[in-house]
Amino acid sequence: MFCSVLVIDKRKELPFKYKKSLESPLVAVHVARDIASGLEYIENYEPDLILISDSLHGDIPALCERLRVLTYNMRPVIIVMSKSSDINDRIELLKRGADDFISEPVNIEEFKMRIKAHLRRDIELSLDTKTLLPDKRHILRSLKRVICDRKECAMLLVSIENYFIYKSIYSELAADKLVQSFVTIIKSAFCEKDYLGRLSESEFIIITSADVVEKLAGFLTFAFDTVAPKFYSKEDMERGFSLIKGEKYAERRVELVYILAGGLEMDYDKGETPEEIIEHLRRIKSMAKLPTGSNYAIERLQLTGSGSVVTKEFNKKIFIYEEDEALKLLLQTSLELQGYDVSNDMKSEIPAVMIFDAGDELENLETIEKIKQDRDFVNTKLIVTSSKHNKSAILNTKADLYLPKPYEIADLLNWVETFMKEVNY
Repeated sequence: MFCSVLVIDKRKELPFKYKKSLESPLVAVHVARDIASGLEYIENYEPDLILISDSLHGDIPALCERLRVLTYNMRPVIIVMSKSSDINDRIELLKRGADDFISEPVNIEEFKMRIKAHLRRDIELSLDTKTLLPDKRHILRSLKRVICDRKECAMLLVSIENYFIYKSIYSELAADKLVQSFVTIIKSAFCEKDYLGRLSESEFIIITSADVVEKLAGFLTFAFDTVAPKFYSKEDMERGFSLIKGEKYAERRVELVYILAGGLEMDYDKGETPEEIIEHLRRIKSMAKLPTGSNYAIERLQLTGSGSVVTKEFNKKIFIYEEDEALKLLLQTSLELQGYDVSNDMKSEIPAVMIFDAGDELENLETIEKIKQDRDFVNTKLIVTSSKHNKSAILNTKADLYLPKPYEIADLLNWVETFMKEVNY
């Protein structure tokens, strides 16, 4: 549902004539017979536009003023429809909160165009300027309407991973073109009733039907992985990753952009708010992560039990493999003073960050490569240190950071902090 219109009118036939003329797959129209039921609808659905008829008993200017106060955080368009031709009546209504005045009887075609013009202006204020998609405010409002309607539908949260790093390397303009291309891919798979909004710079929300959500997720992951290489330099494409130079000689390996998608079929027995639904989708999405490439995870109603998706806890665990015992003790002490939990067992408690010594002759590279291929460590960031400076060999193991020895402990702590944030947020 893209737009919601409320008609408050006690008459029997005319409001339904207005309803029929305005309704479409993207516009839902509700008729309330009295002010009380109209206020209830406003609270639940936060309509974009309210049509008020002066057929209602009471002071209509006062009602406009009251509605404007009650809806200050939603700011809907308020239009009064009246048979009055008195200019003073119109002025008073506009002064008390109405945005427009329509005299009855109306030409139905003119009526439709005037309402659509108001809706278009209101929608444009809620659009992301770079993609012309609904922004977070409109997404939350649309999710609230879906929950109130208890519609049979599915939702998909899709994020472009490594987007901000790509943006820092290739510029904001390149990142904008990447996003716009992805939006075009999404829209190419849409039907008229589907909804797409931009939740943040790298996150998108899709509302679609339950029977196509998995096909849509599969298509998006395939199509994005096909198109994404076109946004990289030839050098990055040949080696399969980008490089960010850090302090002194440290270099970070950054995987190419990919997408993760988390979807669910709506279960209204859970009584979730729009914000809770978004967090739920993010948790599902985090389960889709693979060592490389785009992927998706869908939560099906028939396959899901209560509490199947748990809240993610902050992971402060760090595993250290260092052949120099004195350096290992120094690292452990320094990290524990920073509040991290240093563990000697990387399997029983999956660490957020590993600090791994490649060995004097790089004899541990095979072990490092196996760690990065292990599904258990898909979210773990791997810092590889080495006294033998062979950057290419180390980064080709898919290690996240190459840090040549000797290094400053402060530099290492900065990298650990950066990776901790990426793993946990």
